[in-house]
Amino acid sequence: MSEQKKSRFWWVIVLLIVLGGLGYYYWQSQNAADPGQSAGGQGSKGPVSVTVQQVKVEDAVVYEDMAGRSVAYQSAEIRPQVSGIIVDRLFKEGSSVKKGDQLYQIDAAPYEAVYQSAQADLKKAEANLKLFKTKSRRLKDLVSQNAVSQQEYDDVQANLIVSQADIAIAKAALAKAEIQLEYTKVIAPIDGQIGKSQVTQGALVTANQPQSLASITQLDPMYVDMTMSSGEWMNLQPNIAGKNKIPVRLAFNSGKSQYPEMGTLEFAEVNVEQTTGSIELRALFPNSDKTLLPGLFVRTGLELNYPEVILIPQKATQRQPDGSLAVWRVQQGGKNTQKDSDNTKDTVQLQPIQIIRAFEDQWLVKEGLESGDLIVVQGRLNLKPDTQVKFENESQD
Repeated sequence: MSEQKKSRFWWVIVLLIVLGGLGYYYWQSQNAADPGQSAGGQGSKGPVSVTVQQVKVEDAVVYEDMAGRSVAYQSAEIRPQVSGIIVDRLFKEGSSVKKGDQLYQIDAAPYEAVYQSAQADLKKAEANLKLFKTKSRRLKDLVSQNAVSQQEYDDVQANLIVSQADIAIAKAALAKAEIQLEYTKVIAPIDGQIGKSQVTQGALVTANQPQSLASITQLDPMYVDMTMSSGEWMNLQPNIAGKNKIPVRLAFNSGKSQYPEMGTLEFAEVNVEQTTGSIELRALFPNSDKTLLPGLFVRTGLELNYPEVILIPQKATQRQPDGSLAVWRVQQGGKNTQKDSDNTKDTVQLQPIQIIRAFEDQWLVKEGLESGDLIVVQGRLNLKPDTQVKFENESQD
């Protein structure tokens, strides 16, 4: 190695030693100036600024969300009960109809003729009965005097019984003819809104044909069918047992648009669906303005009451390695801090909690917190156990 290269080498060594010494001196001076930096992240930086919330015990109303589908309260497909030609349609498509309103008129002439024939048959049977009754009274006196034979009297008595039977048959035929004549008037069986007509004037219809003439749907009130897993249903039993009416809310568009009326839970199916393990529930909603239409997919919420629970924001919690939840709880001198304390001496500790359930962006806390506790809502990233904190403001969430 040349003398020039040796000189450069030693200069590099000396420079590295000088830089290392300066770095070590700077590190020592920083530790001396901030001796508490390694103990809880405090020291010259001072307390960590956080936003806190004071928890309180309250009665909470939460909603068990479910998907649902609207179903008509009543619906009826109109079909003819006699055959014939449609001679008139008596409603406006899409209008509201009342039970008993006439919707169609089927040609009644053939049924009118049958009805009149049945009336004539009844009169004939009644005349025959009157004749045989008179004849029976006369022969009764003559047979006692042996003026006529017993056989002739018995024949009259038999004809009398046959006449009575003929009257019963004629009355039944007349009643049937009257019913069929009445069926030429197609009547609305329920109140509701009628759809479009499937037939026009002049069309031939047959009794009990598969194609309906029209459909009527009752829209007020309206059912909403929902499904829930059997496990969730069992968990809800303590909150709904013994209650006659359980309120249900409803929303459209994935929960963005709230329906103004509250419904009530009507019933829950007694059998669990074997393939899905779910239970079907049905709620009843008022629908006077016809906002709900059959077949709509909606979001529903079963109203549940939880007395004396603590609600905290989900953003105030963090997951532990074992999956449990915990919050940073403010303490002073080993005791829980109240909001009017001297917060320059406040420290935080990680407090495990147990929850009942989630609701929107909050947790219902079962164990781990008490009324009056202060928890950190914002500023958790720089916290460690025993870190001193100061309050920027108290959250109102």
